[in-house]
Amino acid sequence: MSRKIAILGATGSIGKSTLDLVECSPERFEVVALTAATNAEALADIARRTNAKLAVIADETRLSDLQELLVGSNCRAMAGEAALAEAAAGEAELVIAAIVGCAGLRPVMAAVEAGKTVALANKEALVTAGALMTDAATARGATLLPVDSEHNAIFQCLAGSRADDISKIILTASGGPFRTASAETLAAATPEQAVAHPNWSMGAKISVDSATLMNKGLELIEAHYLFGLPSARIDILIHPQSVIHSMVEFVDGSVLAQLGSPDMRIPIAYALAWPERMETPAQRLDLAAIARLDFEAPDMTRFPTLRLAREALEAGGAAPIVLNAANEVAVASFLAGAIRFTDIARAVEEALEDSRFAAPRSIAEVLDIDRATRQRVDSTMKANCH
Repeated sequence: MSRKIAILGATGSIGKSTLDLVECSPERFEVVALTAATNAEALADIARRTNAKLAVIADETRLSDLQELLVGSNCRAMAGEAALAEAAAGEAELVIAAIVGCAGLRPVMAAVEAGKTVALANKEALVTAGALMTDAATARGATLLPVDSEHNAIFQCLAGSRADDISKIILTASGGPFRTASAETLAAATPEQAVAHPNWSMGAKISVDSATLMNKGLELIEAHYLFGLPSARIDILIHPQSVIHSMVEFVDGSVLAQLGSPDMRIPIAYALAWPERMETPAQRLDLAAIARLDFEAPDMTRFPTLRLAREALEAGGAAPIVLNAANEVAVASFLAGAIRFTDIARAVEEALEDSRFAAPRSIAEVLDIDRATRQRVDSTMKANCH
């Protein structure tokens, strides 16, 4: 029997990679729902190709365009926040959660509360609402499958293991384009240099996060909620080749690692087929050609975002929300040429120091804290620029 799936964020990078795999094995999957932010044309094209039953555009002003593009198909067109939640909580057995940013929070929670299996590619869901999401998953019997290559690697290494068997988990990081750069080079870094990731092809924001190592800090927070380990038992290790995606150390001293080419279709395929596996067109790993694997400890002085993320995790409450929101505003300012690369971490640290928010008790409160933090950081940076 084919597996019914919904793809939230179907026109983005993860969505496209998911569709590539689905269309390679059409007998295994039935696409029942698709969503996109504003691109009605791409969404309609995907809906027609996959014979989806429901297509949702987040931007309500584009609903009429989507309806017109779907005339003659068997696909319903809907728009807005409530429709996104309906797509997430509908008839799909597996929900691919790939909406970028806090816009994905409500749909992910809708899927979790409906008891779905959720393949989680939305970082913000666990970074900003980790306790709310995991508590809801436990209460409703939902399953969270990590799609991030690092967390997916850990999930694979942990298969069949008891929590008591785990000593620690080790997240690997490529180190980004500035791994060996001096402090002076970092201060003068341009957006073009920051987005030039040595191994992965990604969007501008996540590429800058990889350059500052904030991406690894956010993954540290995600790992805590996914695997239930405290900060002290989650390590970060620089591994420039991006071949070992992460590792698990067990109490007997054994270390298991998951290796693979830097291709997001591999972890996506694992989530799509879980608890089985499926073939992918990803390039096979040739260790003889790679010849060597290097490792080094991260430099917390040149890359202070790792320290800030760990402090936010250990502080708990609203701190991870503030960390994420401040970082997004600062990265956008850097990409616009308004601040320096090294100002990103400074803006995040100031936001954390100024935060006085109580721990959120709902997704609505998470979004309120996120919104207030963005406004405050944006105002502070504009004032500093003048």
